[in-house]
Amino acid sequence: MTETVLLVGGGGREHAIARALSESDAALYACAGNRNPGIAEIAAGVETLDTTDPEAVVEYAESVDATLAVVGPEAPLAAGVADALDDAGVYAFGPQEAEARIETDKSFQREFMAENDVSGCPDFEVFEDGEAACEYIDEYDGDLVIKPAGLTGGKGVKVIGDQVTAEEGKEYIRESEYDRIVLEERLVGEEFTVQGFVANGSLRITPAVQDHKRAYEGDEGPNTGGMGSYSDASFQLPFMHEGDSAEALAIMREVVDALDGYKGVLYGQFMLTADGIKVVEFNARFGDPEAMNTLPVLETDFLDVLVAAREGEALPELDFAEHATVCKYAVPDGYPTDPDAGAKVTISDENAGDAILYYASVDAREDGIYTTTSRSYAVVGVADSITEAEEIAEDALERAGTDGLRVRHDIGKPDLVQQRIDHIEQLRE
Repeated sequence: MTETVLLVGGGGREHAIARALSESDAALYACAGNRNPGIAEIAAGVETLDTTDPEAVVEYAESVDATLAVVGPEAPLAAGVADALDDAGVYAFGPQEAEARIETDKSFQREFMAENDVSGCPDFEVFEDGEAACEYIDEYDGDLVIKPAGLTGGKGVKVIGDQVTAEEGKEYIRESEYDRIVLEERLVGEEFTVQGFVANGSLRITPAVQDHKRAYEGDEGPNTGGMGSYSDASFQLPFMHEGDSAEALAIMREVVDALDGYKGVLYGQFMLTADGIKVVEFNARFGDPEAMNTLPVLETDFLDVLVAAREGEALPELDFAEHATVCKYAVPDGYPTDPDAGAKVTISDENAGDAILYYASVDAREDGIYTTTSRSYAVVGVADSITEAEEIAEDALERAGTDGLRVRHDIGKPDLVQQRIDHIEQLRE
């Protein structure tokens, strides 16, 4: 039987999912609030709709006779889209609303970890009273991370001692309209992400990736949705040991065992510290950009994973090409604080060289493709080493030009990777 897969979402992550499924024996349809030209080129049909409206998504799924669905972004998961698809008989590879709270409610996330003795949980407290949170900052011996409990697109977190002072942190809390705030100890080390496919009790992990959230080179500036990322030709990053991967996998296994019925992608963001692995957060879907590092090197048919999940079977073991990847996002000038839209995007598959192109948030018009106010597109180099992969990504950017756009050119460069290695060696001493 030929499967018909509905892809929910229209960003760079979803373009990566679409590319992975385009190599499968499946008919692909997509729905999103925007029209991603890269997905439109691959899919048999694309519908523009509100992906946080479960009824609208189900109606489109039924109109194309979808047999499977993949939910890309977190907002539809929070809105119960996976629940509605499952109820309609369309198996959704994505957690239902209750399980998606592992991402969508950061107070639930930490309390869940504490109640189930999940390893790597930092000190934390949850506050509904802003003034009480401010008092906690005054009394706490050390720096804290301020996290709104709900979804903020990766941009709501403030780190005292790094991004803001304690006084600025308290001002942020007082001026915000968040109904709940999580304060947790600031972790010092190197962040990395491990994404896992989960269904029927199975957990299959993908290679570790390091994302770069800060807007400017040298890890300066405000947080963004992610400016780029890299992975190595093994499951570990250059600053990691095999034991670090094993420890992260064990933590993810604890979550899967405790969160009964979870299905989809579990994204573990970890901090490698002097005291071992700590959990920065969990997400309930592929990372963006991390999906663009892992899916291009996945040699197992992604459709086989989806079908096994639906059929209640153990997920297949995953095979990955032994290649490194470097992903670099091009974003509009001024992003993320005051982005300028309307610059023409000149890159295409034809002029990207050996890099893989993923469109994200762009405006496809009759006379071309233009930037919006969010991340525009990503290029990914795939090669035997991080250095070679970075050169492929840079070559694509040079070929196409980036007028009206900004890129973090330092991502994947040898000196920045070496800084990560040196940092962890210092912490391990």
